[in-house]
Parts: sequence; C-alpha cells; structure tokens
Amino acid sequence: MSAADPTPTWRRKDARVACLGLSALDYIWVVDALPGRTSAKVRAGEFAVKGGGMAATAAVTVARLGGEASFLGRAGADREGELMRAELAAEGVDVTHFRLFEGSRSSLSGIFVDRTGERQIANFRGASLPTAADWLPFDELRSFGALLADPRWPDGAAAGFDACRKFRVPTVLDGDVAEAAIFEMLLPLTDHAIFSEPALTAYAGSACETALRTVAERYGCAVSAVTLGEAGVLWLEGGEIHRADAFPVDAVDTTGAGDVFHGAYAYALSRQAPTRDAMIFASAVAALKCTRPDGRSGIPTLDASLSFWRTHS
Repeated sequence: MSAADPTPTWRRKDARVACLGLSALDYIWVVDALPGRTSAKVRAGEFAVKGGGMAATAAVTVARLGGEASFLGRAGADREGELMRAELAAEGVDVTHFRLFEGSRSSLSGIFVDRTGERQIANFRGASLPTAADWLPFDELRSFGALLADPRWPDGAAAGFDACRKFRVPTVLDGDVAEAAIFEMLLPLTDHAIFSEPALTAYAGSACETALRTVAERYGCAVSAVTLGEAGVLWLEGGEIHRADAFPVDAVDTTGAGDVFHGAYAYALSRQAPTRDAMIFASAVAALKCTRPDGRSGIPTLDASLSFWRTHS
C-alpha cells in the first residue's frame, strides 16, 4: 500500500458541508476502570458536560478544519437544546436550521471513560421529536460540496439525500449501529457509506470485504467502507478493495473518534479529494482527536492535521 500525498493538492480550496442528524449533550465521567457488567460504584477523577452527537460533532470537525459547516437537526426547546445550539454556534457552525421543538426532549448521553481512552455510553435519544422533514432547506443543499447524515433521523436523512442526488451533491452516511430497515431506506440514496465495525457486523454479518461488496452491489454505493479502530479503515471502490492503516497515538479518549472521522472525510470530499486521500486524512484527524479528552476538545485544525499526516506518513 502506497502512502497518500501528505501535502494534498485537492481540486477545491474551499469546503462547504451540511451535517444532518443527531445532536446530544454528553455528561462525561473519567474513571480509573469502566464499571463493567455488575452493580458497582466508581469514583470519577474528572467530569465534564459537552456537546456531542454524530452529525453535530462532524459539523464541529468541518468548522475546526476551516470549512463552512451547517448543522441540520432537531432537539427539544429545553436547557439541553439551548446549550447544544449555543455551543455549536460558538464553534462557528451555522445553526439556522437546528430547530428546537416545544414539548420535545433533547438527546442526552452518559459516558464513562477510563484512563486508556476506552468508553461506555448510555444514550437517551430524546422524546417527542417530530419526524417530518418538510421544513429542511432542500434547495440550499445544491450549494454544498457534501451532505453527511447519521441514521438517527431517518426521514430527514432520506429527504436530504434524495435532494442531493437530484443536485449531484455527494452524500456520506455515518453508518453507526441502527435497525436494518433504516439502512435499507438510506443506502440506496448514499454515495459514500462508511460503517463502524459493530454496525456493519450487525447489519451484514461481518466487517470484511464480503460485507462491503454486498453493500455496494445491493445498493449501488460508489464507496462502501468500514472503520476498524486500531486496524485502520477498509473500503471498496470501483470493485477494488483498499486499506489504510491507523495512525498510532497515545489515546486519552476515543469518544467521538468515528464522528470526527466522518466529518473530516466529508470535508475532504467537499474539496474533491481522491478517496484514498480522504480516508487517510480522516484517519489522521480522528487520531489527533483521541489525544485529548471528550469528543470535541481534541478536534484539530487543518494545519495541525496536515503536519501530523506529513510526519507520520
């Protein structure tokens, strides 16, 4: 496997990415050891409250990298919703279409992180959030370089992907664990399907080349991929299988690493980067994120990401 160019000359200088789906508020406890499966009390050495959620964290990633990021999503008109929207806006993310609904409850996550960076997450996905997507700014999507969506708001993702297909705007699916019916709804509209290892295993029975070929052949995705943690990323494009190694780092917290990977990939795709460049760049950005606590504090700038790529290629 040859390394990608560590000083990329991608076709576009700018990046404009819309990220659609989940925003959550993360309550994070840093502990010496994860609680495990039995009843237990553990002492937390550190505690933080941070914005999270797949698409929302991807949008922050795009903004940190210097791109123009917009978040399209739903939350409750509650304390958590207001905090999430304010934090995204402070990061430079356009929250014009982050709608807070009266009578709804926002998504929350409780996260335990141990001293090696491994974590356990309990997520409350919110309550009474409207599923209708007719209020989304579909015509505006034609001006974006990519649309990324996660599977937590299927109706919104399907509507956004359908509009982007008409506008020939590439779509990226953050394939986290979801019901098979949701994947069967979204994958026919997806150009770049990037699964987590648990999600692809649950959906296709394994996280190997055969599963990626099944996704590509059944749904017509231009790129089907799976992130494998320390084993890197595997993807299928044009009938050929490819692999990129992970960047070795001393991990402090792996929370949000997949979200950051997807955001960085969509950023590179928006700049019309070759797929191999986009995969390796996203791996570098995600690796750097893991060197600092919580899901967002370690998201790097473009200069830091390219410097890390150059010195580790």
